[in-house]
Amino acid sequence: MATEDTIRVLTVPEAARLLRCSKAHVHHLIAGKVPNVMPLPSLWLGRRRLILKASFEQWLQSSERNQGKLV
Repeated sequence: MATEDTIRVLTVPEAARLLRCSKAHVHHLIAGKVPNVMPLPSLWLGRRRLILKASFEQWLQSSERNQGKLV
């Protein structure tokens, strides 16, 4: 069984839990519809939207550093 440390991808619900927001808000982040926040990188796997955990962590750190400045 995979542990949290070995998981390399996040689903939208998992990302929403980590960010403590709704799944709809994560989809808005991915689409770049949240003002003053860089789009959240993601990829399609069939009909599923996935977020690489490394990209998520980098996006989170970058968003914190920029505090609303689009890069």
